[in-house]
Amino acid sequence: MGHQTTSPADVIRDIPKAELHIHVEGSLEPEMMFDLARRNGVSLPYRSVEEVRRAYAFANLQEFLDLYYDGMNVLRTEEDFFALADAYLRRAAADGVVHVEMFFDPQAHTGRGVPLGTLMDGLERAIVRSRERGVSVSLILCFLRHLTEREAFETLEEAEPYLDRLLGVGLDSSEVGHPPSKFARAFEAARDLGLRLVAHAGEEGPPEYVWEALEILGVERIDHGNRALEDDALVARLRDDRIPLTVCPLSNLALRVVDDLAAHPIRRMLDLGLLATVNSDDPAYFGGYINENFRRVAEAVDLSPAEIETLARNSFDASFAAPATLRS
Repeated sequence: MGHQTTSPADVIRDIPKAELHIHVEGSLEPEMMFDLARRNGVSLPYRSVEEVRRAYAFANLQEFLDLYYDGMNVLRTEEDFFALADAYLRRAAADGVVHVEMFFDPQAHTGRGVPLGTLMDGLERAIVRSRERGVSVSLILCFLRHLTEREAFETLEEAEPYLDRLLGVGLDSSEVGHPPSKFARAFEAARDLGLRLVAHAGEEGPPEYVWEALEILGVERIDHGNRALEDDALVARLRDDRIPLTVCPLSNLALRVVDDLAAHPIRRMLDLGLLATVNSDDPAYFGGYINENFRRVAEAVDLSPAEIETLARNSFDASFAAPATLRS
């Protein structure tokens, strides 16, 4: 592709991409939150969509998580989970996403009495519809790291009837104080079931957490990974083994992982030869879906069209699907 007349914005709009770090519950827009609250008779602590949006100003990961778990309380029925996932997948398709590896948090639902089958069936309907529109979707079940490993095992056991619908397992929620090693046996059990392994690490937690995710959990991909750059040996390991990082610029800004997008490490990751990708994380809460993440960070750190293309290509190389089938 010639870059003489192609602006970064045009490349971002037109280039196919895969999204590898998206929590479906994090795509719950305030409008849908209110609609589902009405439909399900759930009372919200907000009087209006505007009031919810004002609440979406976070000092750190925990402040966000508190609101995130409150918000998903409106999700009750198979239809709710279908509507949630379908709305996200339509937005992703409009942004040129052709493949999604989508996180979901079963414990956040089963813990409040929603049967796993309810959400699995709702998500599956949305995935089937998305495939009909030409976007492939796989599911990654995340364990909530603030809960116990025993509870992770129980969730994995509960999910066994749905193994054919699962691509892998991940690890999310409050990072600091909950190192990856806490889930060593649960991840080993997931590997034995043939599931792919990823984990959030190095967002707020130290580089040691990234090492643990690699060495103890045996993950194939690091979600976030910003703080890995503090450790030269870790950078070398990530580069030499081509371990992908699923980076989320607007999330990092919203949660104060970076104070300013101009200070975002995505360019440094590329310069270091790391397999970095751009993703939206929890787009309803953090101010933008995948193309908005590309646009804002490209502008802030002055990414060239060629660098944007590299990031999009990386998303396919980092995915668990066969890249050739995605790009064709």
